[in-house]
Amino acid sequence: MTPPARAAAAIEILDDIRAGQPAEARLIRWARASRYAGSGDRAAVRDLVFDTLRRLRSRAALGGGEDGRSLILGACRDEGADPALIFSGERHAPPPLTPAEQAAGRPPTATEATDLPDWIADRLQTDLGAEFLPVAAAMRERAPVWLRVNQARASREDARAGLARDGIDAEPDPRCDTALRVTAGARRLQGSGAFRDGLIELQDLSPQIACASIAAGPGTRVLDYCAGGGGKALALAARGATVTAWDAAPARMADLPVRAARAGVDIEVVRNGRPRGDFDVVLTDVPCSGSGTWRRTPDAKWRLTADDLQAVLAVQARILDEAVTLVRPGGTLVYMTCSLFRAENDAQIASFLDRHPRFSRHSARTLTPLDASDGFFAAYLIC
Repeated sequence: MTPPARAAAAIEILDDIRAGQPAEARLIRWARASRYAGSGDRAAVRDLVFDTLRRLRSRAALGGGEDGRSLILGACRDEGADPALIFSGERHAPPPLTPAEQAAGRPPTATEATDLPDWIADRLQTDLGAEFLPVAAAMRERAPVWLRVNQARASREDARAGLARDGIDAEPDPRCDTALRVTAGARRLQGSGAFRDGLIELQDLSPQIACASIAAGPGTRVLDYCAGGGGKALALAARGATVTAWDAAPARMADLPVRAARAGVDIEVVRNGRPRGDFDVVLTDVPCSGSGTWRRTPDAKWRLTADDLQAVLAVQARILDEAVTLVRPGGTLVYMTCSLFRAENDAQIASFLDRHPRFSRHSARTLTPLDASDGFFAAYLIC
């Protein structure tokens, strides 16, 4: 595919996303229906769509509208490319720009340049203070690709060597002894021997740091109460903890047994009923706004509403109130979100401690994209 043909595909996909279709699902459908598109074409179209969603408001201003054509026109102007080379009308290229389209567009305002909805920008300005603008700027860029080295299978250097054999370069990060940042060859990861043999897992730096802060080693009984795909359960099991996984939607854990077998760890998956017992550590990685991950899922920030946020706050509080019954005396309740909103983080913990005074806040940490990771919050509460 030529660059104009890729732009034409992106225009169609963006129009469908703006009409309400999830970005990932729409891109998968396009790829399956476009057998003429090679892996490089699929990657290029994906990058164009996601880069534009990250910068939707500023590119809409530059292009004069929020439809697919205007957004790609805005992308051309944003990147200093000649729109006439893309909108040529030749072969599979988008039709030429009309005089009205050529005249449309303007520089984005300061608010538009944050590339956030107004109500979200207002909240994050209050919540983040002086860090707001740098965080907003970082969220307009692609997120790094991070790997967690599976300590049950390999050392970090062994994992790096295995990746290198498949043409993947990865650098260690001093903030976490399991973390590798991919610097080249990221698209080869899932076909690599290191992945197939369980030496590494895709996991952002932030949850790696948060899991490494949990006092959980051999003999520690851990319950992952909102296990989902099981990334954090796998990380804790690799350190020797005895891990039980549960999720209110068991289908989310469907791949966990296969992942655990590949990683060489044992995880008890509770599928029927609720978990029972007193655990040393209960981990609640709760549903949240996902605001810390918007570099990876940029369409989500344009779908989130204030009502959605209020609804998820109620779910988080309910999960915490359920989880306390499973923490043994002297044990630890860990609360995690991939959110930047104070209402989901410090404020949620303050409300919990008011309801459950037998718990105390041992520590808490907020990470942002300024730390080269997803936005993330973790609080460690002692019973």
